[in-house]
Amino acid sequence: MALARFKPFMTLKTVIDSVEFASALIKRPSVTPADAGALDTLQAALEGLGFVCTRYPFGSGAAGEPDARVDNLYARLGTKAPNFCFAGHTDVVPAGDTEKWAQDPFAGLVKNGELLGRGAADMKGAIAGFVGAVSELLASGWTPKGSISFLITGDEEGPAINGTKKLLEAITQDGEVIDHCLVGEPTNPNAMGEMIKNGRRGSINAEITVTGKQGHVAYPHRALNPVPKLLKIMSVFEARHLDHGSEFFQPSNLEITTMDVGNPTENMIPQTAKARLNIRFNIHHSGQSLKAWIEQVLEEARQGFDGQIDLVTRISGESFLTQPCKLTDVMQDAVEAVIGRRPELSTSGGTSDARFITNYAPVAEFGLVGATMHQVDERVDVADIVTLTAIYKDVLTRYFA
Repeated sequence: MALARFKPFMTLKTVIDSVEFASALIKRPSVTPADAGALDTLQAALEGLGFVCTRYPFGSGAAGEPDARVDNLYARLGTKAPNFCFAGHTDVVPAGDTEKWAQDPFAGLVKNGELLGRGAADMKGAIAGFVGAVSELLASGWTPKGSISFLITGDEEGPAINGTKKLLEAITQDGEVIDHCLVGEPTNPNAMGEMIKNGRRGSINAEITVTGKQGHVAYPHRALNPVPKLLKIMSVFEARHLDHGSEFFQPSNLEITTMDVGNPTENMIPQTAKARLNIRFNIHHSGQSLKAWIEQVLEEARQGFDGQIDLVTRISGESFLTQPCKLTDVMQDAVEAVIGRRPELSTSGGTSDARFITNYAPVAEFGLVGATMHQVDERVDVADIVTLTAIYKDVLTRYFA
């Protein structure tokens, strides 16, 4: 992407109302990986503010396939460094049983001071807040001493194959450099200003299949029961204490998520038994080191066993930490200035696309209250969107000061 294509700064009178824009985004039923016009809505708003937008579609498969086609957007205002990037996603999880919702999950209606709809918290409200913040600053005649960019994917709630990771690779090849990045995930558990995420734990999934020999329970010598072997294997995993945590990380945890035999017959020894586990790990480990440990446990279990033990692993993300720096200081100062509460730096919770961004720039996350995300009647207080817009404005003015 040639820098010459970027538009110069100009004073704009257009101010985008964050609440109204969040509602407009919710009205686009962008259930991952479908876009449903959500990125078109965002692009039109950003182009109206002077951003140059480029779409990056990846994948060729249909929805539900591993290589499902996903649309992505990169937009930039300005040509100079530093480049402050806002990252997020317009895709949402399915609404589920719409009959259980108080209103249409994609109507984007405000009722009793709350904006209700799928994606209100996670994370169309935050995208709208950042767009509103930029529009208010530009309308006032403010000009950043650098550039502002948006890195928006439609694949965060999906397999994350054709989204942020590929988008970062593509814009880097086009010559783009991000200096710092704020991700608008809903980081606050209960109230605005509680928490900034400056890191995330990694995640590895493992599926173990033990295959023996089916037979009658009265004649065990003619069969090979896989269940006792699987129980012994899982007891080894369950017994290990992974670590004690660190300054910013809670201890890593291993959870057995299922054990399945699928044997409906009382007097039959089954042929196979399966189990799955997930490990959420901190910076004391890597996905590869934990995979090696799992493989070692299974190799030891194979000794003297006449059956077969198979393993499938998937590392969905590595742990990362953004040490306190200019970015986290600016974000904490902005929150404290707007609402009088200084948020803690935390690495709790699940994974996010920040795990990809950390390889390119310091990254931290701050958004709305996430208490209802992915739930029936997902909603956020209208006042919180207004507050978040004010915080994002303060972040930008402090960052470029």
